[in-house]
Amino acid sequence: MKVVFDRDTCIGMYQCVEEWDRFEENMDDGKADLVGGNAVADDDERAGEMGATQEAIESGEVLEVTVPEGEEFDAEMSARVCPVDAIAVYDDDGERIV
Repeated sequence: MKVVFDRDTCIGMYQCVEEWDRFEENMDDGKADLVGGNAVADDDERAGEMGATQEAIESGEVLEVTVPEGEEFDAEMSARVCPVDAIAVYDDDGERIV
């Protein structure tokens, strides 16, 4: 399972932080940070599917992380509570589940 996070879309409500400890508040930027997240490739279709801009993708503002075993529920909940859908969850087959 993977989480893809569009930091450019994030509005800093930090609801995700309460659900999954891979997200942290970044008060300086007014956005959440995805701990251990890596920038997605410029041609990653998932980022486009989420509505991420090409500028955000190219600037490294769209990140992904593999969800550790046992943290799947928390990862899914972090996506469900995001008010601007900046977080998406994909299963191991690449299908979006949240």
